[in-house]
Order: sequence, then C-alpha cells, then structure tokens
Amino acid sequence: MIKLDKKSIWPLVKDCIMILIGLVFYAIGFCGFVLPEQVVIGGVPGVSTILYISMGIPVAISLYSINILLLVIASRTVGWEFVIKTVFGSTFLSLFIGIAQPIFEAHPIFLEDTLLNCIIGAILCGIGIGMGLAHNGSSGGTDIIAAMVSKYKQVSVGRMILYVDMCVITSSYFVHHSIDKMVYGYVVLVFLSFVADMIVNTNKQAVQFTIFSKKWDDIATIVNTEMHRGCTILDGTGWYTKQEVKMLIIFCRKIEALQIYRIVKSVDPKAFISQANVNTVYGEGFEENKVKARRRLEKQDELHEEEAKAEKTC
Repeated sequence: MIKLDKKSIWPLVKDCIMILIGLVFYAIGFCGFVLPEQVVIGGVPGVSTILYISMGIPVAISLYSINILLLVIASRTVGWEFVIKTVFGSTFLSLFIGIAQPIFEAHPIFLEDTLLNCIIGAILCGIGIGMGLAHNGSSGGTDIIAAMVSKYKQVSVGRMILYVDMCVITSSYFVHHSIDKMVYGYVVLVFLSFVADMIVNTNKQAVQFTIFSKKWDDIATIVNTEMHRGCTILDGTGWYTKQEVKMLIIFCRKIEALQIYRIVKSVDPKAFISQANVNTVYGEGFEENKVKARRRLEKQDELHEEEAKAEKTC
C-alpha cells in the first residue's frame, strides 16, 4: 500500500515529470529516426515494429497490449509502486508514439544516411529509457525485465536490455531478409544500452577521498553532520617531516565530491587531498550487494545447523 503525505507527494510528482520528459525523447527518437528506416531495435518496440511492417498493426496499439501482459508478471516481483509508474509510462509512451508517428510520416525529419538516423534515434531512445529507470519508472517492454533482474542479480540495466533484445533483433532477418537491417538494429541496441546505462549509473558512481590535515577532527565532524557520510581515521607517518599524521578516508557519491572539497577548504586550505574513482561501493549508504553467496558456504552453514540440532537432541 502506497502512503502519500506532503514529503512523498513531491518526489512522486517529480519522478512522473521526469518520466514524461524521457518518454518524449523516446517517442521522437523512435518515430522520427528509427521507425522510418524500418529498423527493428529489439524488445516490445521491436516486436511492434515487426507487426507494423508485416501486418500493418499500429505500433502504439501492439506496444501497449504486450506491455500489459508483461506488467502482470512484473507486479509480483518489483512491487506495486513500480507497476503503477510503469503503467503510467507505458500508457503515455503508447500515446506519444500514436501521436508522433503520423506527424513524422507527414513531416519527416530523418536524414538520408541510415547509420546517422540509427545513431541519433538510439541516443534519444537511450536518454528516454535511462531517465525513466533512474526515476523508478519504465517505458515498458524489456525495461521491465531488466528492472526485475537487476533487483536480484548484479547485472547492469543496459547489459540486461542488450541480452534480451538480441533475440528480437535477430528475428528481424526473417521479416526483411536483409543483413544490413539486422546490423543497423544491433547498432541502435548498442548505443541505446550504453546511453541508458550511463544515465542510470551517473548518480551511483562513487569516489574515494584521502585527506591529510591537522584539523582532521573538524573535517570529519562536518562531513558527518552535514553530509551524513562516515569517515575512517588512519594513523600514518610523514616521512619527509618525520611526524605522526592522521589520514581521513571518505567514500561518497561522485556528485557529492564538490561538497567535500568545499568543506576541506573552509576548514583547512592547506590540507593535502586526493580523489580516486571507485568502480563500485557496497554497504550502508551505497548500493546493496546482490551477489549470491557461494553454494559451498551455504552448505557449510547447513551442516553447522544440523550439528547444532544434533547436539541439542543428545
């Protein structure tokens, strides 16, 4: 049950606005650059493209119908909040595509170069998908599958979309009987996945700071109170000065790096500070580690439990 209050309404409205903007990008990229080339991009839009080319079924109708079936599956895995946002996203995506397709057919904006059209369309579609997923929504199709799998597996969203959509793109050969069209579909898929992954993971990128300062305690206190980030204090020795020093180790989001610099400069302008990019950070305040434990360790735990039960029985 979703509880709405003053604190939760604005983030929900903000998410919906960003999802709508992303859907506009997707509709423009798909209808303005990809669909006129009859390139199958994968997923439900790809299946809808195949149905449109072979049977003349409007993309918006088939897209919405298939998304409804996938949402029934998603509702049991990702929760009702995600489902509601996905219904919102898939409904407006179908609406935007239904509006954009006849507009771009009457007033085409795509270029004469098929490759450029595919790249431009893929970038716009990737922006749309990335914005939707970054705000806990989805435009439907394989986005739903990617969101479900990434909830339990340590697989990036873009990579999951890449795996699922390859089957649809490959099947487009039986419609066009053209290797060129199939290759263009893969080009769109690669660019789309990369852009979506980049947008989704932008806010998840982390950095590590190593700070040497005589006012280390003041810096650590401000970082704790203002940024709610933890600090680790290590003892060290400056070999040049032969004096004992304190080192601060701080992990934070990449978007928070500027705030760290401002805090350090305001406390100790002469502090020695270094920043390093970190691929992944798991733990409290960051991402949840979704990698499954080794089966061997699980078996050892089961054996220990059985031994403990046997001892109690004896």
